[in-house]
Formats: sequence, C-alpha cells, structure tokens
Amino acid sequence: MAYSLAPFSEVLGLRKAKHLLRRATFNYSKDTLNSIASMTASEALAFLSENPANILAEPFDYQNDGYWTSSTELPGSFSQQGQKRAYITAWWWYNAINQTSLKHKLSYFLFTSFTVSNGNGAGAATYFYDYIRLLDFYAMGSIKTFAKKITLDNAMLNYLDNTDNNATNPNENYAREFLELFTILKGPQISEGDYTNYTELDVQETAKVFTGFKKQNDRSIIDPDTNLPIGYNNLNKHDTSDKVFSNAFNNHVITGQSTASGMTQELDDFVEMIFAQEATAKSYCRKLYRYFVKSEWDSSVETEIIAPLAQDLILNNFELLPTVTKLLSSEHFYDEDTEDNTDELFGAIVKSPMQLLNEMITFFDISIPNPETLAEDFYNSFFRKFLYNSYLAGAGMSFFSPPSVAGYPAHYQEPDFDRHWFSSTTIVSRYKLIESLIAGRNKISPNAFIMTQIDTVSFVENNIENPSSISDLVSELASFLYPEEIEPTRRDYFIQIALDGYEEYYWSLAWSNYTTDGDDIIVRNRLNALITVMVNASEFQLM
Repeated sequence: MAYSLAPFSEVLGLRKAKHLLRRATFNYSKDTLNSIASMTASEALAFLSENPANILAEPFDYQNDGYWTSSTELPGSFSQQGQKRAYITAWWWYNAINQTSLKHKLSYFLFTSFTVSNGNGAGAATYFYDYIRLLDFYAMGSIKTFAKKITLDNAMLNYLDNTDNNATNPNENYAREFLELFTILKGPQISEGDYTNYTELDVQETAKVFTGFKKQNDRSIIDPDTNLPIGYNNLNKHDTSDKVFSNAFNNHVITGQSTASGMTQELDDFVEMIFAQEATAKSYCRKLYRYFVKSEWDSSVETEIIAPLAQDLILNNFELLPTVTKLLSSEHFYDEDTEDNTDELFGAIVKSPMQLLNEMITFFDISIPNPETLAEDFYNSFFRKFLYNSYLAGAGMSFFSPPSVAGYPAHYQEPDFDRHWFSSTTIVSRYKLIESLIAGRNKISPNAFIMTQIDTVSFVENNIENPSSISDLVSELASFLYPEEIEPTRRDYFIQIALDGYEEYYWSLAWSNYTTDGDDIIVRNRLNALITVMVNASEFQLM
C-alpha cells in the first residue's frame, strides 16, 4: 500500500470542500463551502492561508474595567479575574468563527502543543490574554521560534513555575514538560530514567538553562519581535555553569553565560539543540496528522506521510504553514492515493464540543449578540453563562482550561483519542446544544435565555433550493451537514421525522400555506424537529 503527499490537482467539489473546511477552519458557512468547492486544493489553501487582522481587537468587561487588557494598571489589581478569563476566550472564539482562516485552527494547535490553562495557574487574566496573542502571532510561523518565545511568556512562566526556577533552588516543572509534552517527547523507555529521546539528566540540565527567567508583573518589557509583553532575565538567579547533555544529544554542551543577554543565548542554543533532533520534527508531524487527519495510522503512513512531512518541516525551519499546506493539499488528505476504502479519512474524527458548536453557529447563520454593541448579552448571557459555564464545561471541554498540562485526553490519550469527547457525562450537553439554540433558552442548565435563537424557517427559505419538497429539503440538508452521502433508508427516516406520520403532500401544503399567508406554525414545528434529529445524528458528530 502506498500513500502519497503529491498535490491533489483536481477541483475539490462539495465532498472534499466539506472535508477541508471542517479540518482547516472554525467557520463552516454554506457560501464558503460552495466557493471552495469550485477551487483546486492549492487555490483553497491559498485562500485559507490569508492572515486577517482580528475583527474584535480586544476583550471587554462591560461590568468592570472596560478594555482592561490595555490598562497600565497591574494585571492582578483587577477584580473578577475568573470572569475576565472567560471573556478573553470569548474574544478569541468570536474572531475564530467570524473568519475563514487556517490561522485559528493553527493557533489552537499551538495551544494543544504548549498548553497553558486559563485557570489560576496562569496568573491574572491579562497574562493569559498575552499568551493567546502569542499563539495567534506564531500560528502561521515557526514553531521553533515560538518554543523560544513561550519560555519568556508571563503566563507560561507562572503556570509551570519557571518564575521560581533558581540556580540555588531549581524547579524542573517547565523543563520536564518542555521535553515530555511540548517538543521532542519521551519515546519508548529504555531503562529507568532513559526515554530514548532524552534522559532524566537532560531534564536537570534543561532546568539549569531555564533558571533566572522571571515573570514581569507589570508587563512593561515588550518583545521587539512580537510587540507583546514578556518576562525578564535575572542573572543573579541563573545557573552560569556549562550544561552537559546526555548521549541522546551527542553529549552536547551549552556553554554557561554570565550576562543577561548570554542567558538568552543559552536558551537559543538549547532550543536549536532540541529542534536539531529528527524526533522533534516527527513528534509535531504526528500531532499535526492526529489534529487534521486521523488519530490512528499504520506503519505505511508513518513511513510515507509522517517521515517526509518531518523532513519538510526541518527544511522549512519549522515553519508550520508550508508543512500543513502540503498535508492539506495532498492526495492522501483527500483519500485519493489508494483504492483502499477502509482508511475512512472522511468522517474519521469525532468533533470536539467547540467544533460542533462552531459548525452549528456558522452553518445555520445564527445571529449572536454583537460584542461591541451588546457587550453584556454577548460576553455574559450568551458566552460565559451558556457556552462557557454550561455547554462547553458539560461537554467535557472546559474552554482553554484542560484538566492537565498534557491537554484534553482527546488530543493525546491512547487508544481512544477523540472518542473521549463522547461519554455518558458529556453526551447530554452535546445533544441539548441544538435544543437550546432552537428554543433560545439553555436546555442544559439552567433554563435561562441565551440571547440568540435559530430561525429554522428563515434558514430553509434562504438556503434550500426547493424547500416545498421534503425529500429535496432533507437531501440538500444532509449533503451539507454530513461528511458523506447518506443511504436512502437514512434519508427516509429523516423525512418521516419531518412528516410526523403524514404523507409528503402534508409538507408541501404546509409550506404553500406559509409562503401564501405567512402561517409558519406547522413548518416551524416540523423543521425544528427535523433539524434537531439531523444535528444530533451520528453523522453530524463526525468530521
């Protein structure tokens, strides 16, 4: 069996456009689908690779402190930090669903790779805001450069305790996670303290490299490359001795430095050493494959897809965009490199709670409150109370706040990976999301207004070519909602949900009455029932 990264050169068509748009963005609108369906893969990736400025410039606390992230006051001096952290994620989410750009998917990929929780571990909310902006800045850039910059990020310094890492009292938390989770990964364990890709000695030496990097509480130090606040180098707390690494790194020596600028040079030398290892490039390419394609693969994919992508990543100095573009433009991504239909790359990933939400909002063109004119409705009633505290938390995705530094189990925990999103505790919130959006009330808990509502009648009238035919309506809806065509028996099942036991003319007559005299009671009730069932169907849970 041979797999190929050769470019897929044909026009995508609707099926492949759905596959690409779901995997590459958080915006799944019908207009964009139709547009991308007429493009080749390379044309579509060029369009999706545009890097637009955020629509919403910064988060806003309508109740206290306004645009507090722009304030010169100390970040810790503001009240209601937990609420502000929620508003920061609302700001990021609003930009992500309102722009059809690969940038946001890659920004979130960096979050899964260099996790900082938006809980108290990151410190004040403003530090987390700077961290999110750093993700966005490097989303289409070099993950190697990002690995250097994240070390001086105030939220990361606080979250993994490196601000407490001193020469006389080393703290290995960040050093350990940098190797084990963020970059090269362990590899199979050879013996006690020896993990193929590094050893316990390397963790200790890494911690020495990281000594003396401290959080700058007032955000007054600005990185000239990113224009974002960073921590500072405290030479008095830095271990100035030489750092001698194990044979996993060919006994590489990083010469100890005795100046503040020398500390940065040590950091640079260390990151270059880590990224010089082929295992680092492969670890990222496996993560990218799991993130964009499928959570499990065989040895042929490892040899013919992962290994070449790793070499490509190295040749591009760890710039993410060229490697991701190559993968998402390839014959393999579109399952055109083999006649083996068992690969099932289309519909191979269980949607995260965020992906599920985003597709509903953008496909059904749901009008959510404008955060600039209806700040309380958007930030508090709709996002914080409904999405953040109720839906996302209930669906197992406390937003930007995974249960551990390893991230959400769906991203790393074998053998289930993305199947972790489905459990007896998360399924209720997933299924009640569409009910809530149709009712305009939180059906998860409590039964409060959510400040938005799907107008199913208007949606069908404006987006379905022949809404008076229930058969055509169901077929067209299914063609957009699901990764693959559905069987006739499945289509008939959905038709019967809409008809509620009546003959097909029942729907045609009801639609005619609506278009003639505006009486939408019957069509609205039946459309609400139909769309609820179609969205909660197993086919829509996959991408």
